[in-house]
Amino acid sequence: MSNLFDLSDDVAVVTGAGRGIGEGIATTLADAGAAVVCAARRGDEIERVAAGIRARGGRAIAVTTDVTNDDAVEALAQAALAEFGHLDIWINNAGGSPIQTPLTQLDRKEWDATILLNLTALWVCTNTAARHMRDGGRIVNISSRAAVSTVMGSGHYSAAKAGVNSLTQTFAKELGPRIRVNCIMPGAVPTEIMMTAMKLEDNDLPALEKRLRLPMRRLGTPDDLGQAVLYFVSPASSWVTAQILSVDGGM
Repeated sequence: MSNLFDLSDDVAVVTGAGRGIGEGIATTLADAGAAVVCAARRGDEIERVAAGIRARGGRAIAVTTDVTNDDAVEALAQAALAEFGHLDIWINNAGGSPIQTPLTQLDRKEWDATILLNLTALWVCTNTAARHMRDGGRIVNISSRAAVSTVMGSGHYSAAKAGVNSLTQTFAKELGPRIRVNCIMPGAVPTEIMMTAMKLEDNDLPALEKRLRLPMRRLGTPDDLGQAVLYFVSPASSWVTAQILSVDGGM
């Protein structure tokens, strides 16, 4: 059974890997045996994550990357190939929006920036990954529960993530059977972006947890998302593609 979650022959790229959900995914995949390429705009953060993986005996490098720059995304794929020789897994995790504003008051620049980071960049990253992956590749997109529910003040973000869900299913059909493409919609995970967007402090979290009334009686953690991603990229899910999974404590 352990072989069903063994990634020791795989090389994985994780965008937005410097903190929060991305860090949880990167460390989970490394613990399962994958060589991990940690990518994000903040070089110091991904260097810390990669160093932590190596300290536990794993294989990891950090590549500073702005996923909204097409050339930088191609350079990221080339760095993975140069360091580890092949590419098997790509996690599109970079994204978010720190702004909460009604759509009728949203600045056009913020709309464009949100679509670029959360949707267009994912399209570019997926096409880039597909060009360079070995047969049997796996792509996982990180969407949001906001894609399927109304979040007042985050309509721009919700629209982008709804697009992510749609792209997931289309890419799965276009890239199969060579590459499997799946998607995860996280619920309430107190990352830096979520805390900023919702104007929350750490001492606000118990009240949020109580207000959400989740069946699991707790907020999510990056490790919760990492384990879900592990399933989608492991041999255990070899007949699973085009799926959108809510990981939200029962929200």
